[in-house]
Amino acid sequence: MPATKKPAGRKSVKVEAKALEVAQPAAARRSAEAQLSSLIEKYAPAHLRTISAIRRALRKRLPTACEIVYEYNGFFVISYSPSEHGYQGVLALRGSAEGLRLYLSRGKEIPDPAKLLRKAAGETRWIDLEGASTLARAEVTALIEAALALNRVPFARTGAGWVVMSPSTARKRK
Repeated sequence: MPATKKPAGRKSVKVEAKALEVAQPAAARRSAEAQLSSLIEKYAPAHLRTISAIRRALRKRLPTACEIVYEYNGFFVISYSPSEHGYQGVLALRGSAEGLRLYLSRGKEIPDPAKLLRKAAGETRWIDLEGASTLARAEVTALIEAALALNRVPFARTGAGWVVMSPSTARKRK
């Protein structure tokens, strides 16, 4: 009987992220939001209202996303992920006193006819955000949709996202 040869390597399979079964407890959400507010005040106090508007717009577009919050090299970052795992994040809002940026994972693969994307490390690309209105521009919306389409783990269709503080960030805040 001849042996069948199996293909080498891993297959890329899109599997929708499982919606979180329960809503985030109110006390946990308040605690995470308070920690996030202190990070914003530390790194980008002048952009507080803009950040709130951008977060509202991103949560409206991705209602089941987990917002994973952490500190990184003098910035705060909010990663929008289909799960509580930051490495599955598709979009990330980075803030500092210098301004706000929207990072797109796998940005190297995204068509960018308007040449808005700036190069970051590896596959990631970013754009400057002047305000939440930047997200409503047709060319920016197209970039976001392309990043979502390339994501290996699509967002759940139902449910609600959580605000998750990175463990290292939570330890620093205490």
